[in-house]
Amino acid sequence: MIKVANAPCSWGVIEKTFESARSENYRSVLDDMQETGFRGTELGDWGFMPTDPLLLKDELDQRALKLVGSWVTSVLIDRNGHKDSAQRARRTAGLLSAVNGTNPLIILGDNLFAYEARNQVAGRVTAQDSLTANQWAVFIDGLHLIARQVKEETGIRTVFHHHCSTWIEAPWEISQLLERTDPELIGLCFDTGHYRFGGGEPVEGLKKHADRIRHVHFKDCDAEIAASARREKLEYNAAVGKGLFCELGQGEVNFRDIFNELQAIGYEGWVVVEQDVLPNMGAPKEMARRNREYLRSIGL
Repeated sequence: MIKVANAPCSWGVIEKTFESARSENYRSVLDDMQETGFRGTELGDWGFMPTDPLLLKDELDQRALKLVGSWVTSVLIDRNGHKDSAQRARRTAGLLSAVNGTNPLIILGDNLFAYEARNQVAGRVTAQDSLTANQWAVFIDGLHLIARQVKEETGIRTVFHHHCSTWIEAPWEISQLLERTDPELIGLCFDTGHYRFGGGEPVEGLKKHADRIRHVHFKDCDAEIAASARREKLEYNAAVGKGLFCELGQGEVNFRDIFNELQAIGYEGWVVVEQDVLPNMGAPKEMARRNREYLRSIGL
């Protein structure tokens, strides 16, 4: 049975971005999730929620929420970044496992906003913007190293999150990453909004990568804002600030078909709503409530 969670990024908790403008604390975010009908959460930025596992578990149990995973930023294109990335992943996995055993996932992502060349072409990546053969080799070595250490130390599995403004965004980059990685070590966190803005059709992506999908993010994408961002060559955060990732059902992602496809492939994991917002963009609790009501309307 597919279960529905939300994530702190829906409250503007995104990799320390605009942190000084953030008004929510972790208790208010967890309260909002519980009150709007969600059953789980991701961890969010390290330090946003308690890093004491007993305290974190108590806070979650009070609200009948499960900890389903955590994004971990990794530096993969540079071998010098592999060791620190693995340490962050092991630290996070240790917290996840102490709270919820081997059920959560490490959601490994490339270094957000770090590569200006990619940030400037988000939503319009071409083949010439992609990794070279040598860069691919380093990238995959880092992925395998991190996932292997996490699994050996905690038993937790790793999924890779394709993401706009990173080195793995376009559909062909996702395909290459999966072809180059060990399926025993690396699964896929399939994000509908990033797949769409990255140039793909989400239902087709689900079908193509069904055997590797272990985690799913439901994110919508506003067609007009996406087209405008491409036309005006906006950098990634500028596009997000204009409302690129809108409320579910208001953009061009067909979630009814996606839900049907998830059922067809026998997916039984978590669906995590992510409506990336920057601080002070609307009322997150009310957006979360409408997103949950929308999902109920399609049977989820």
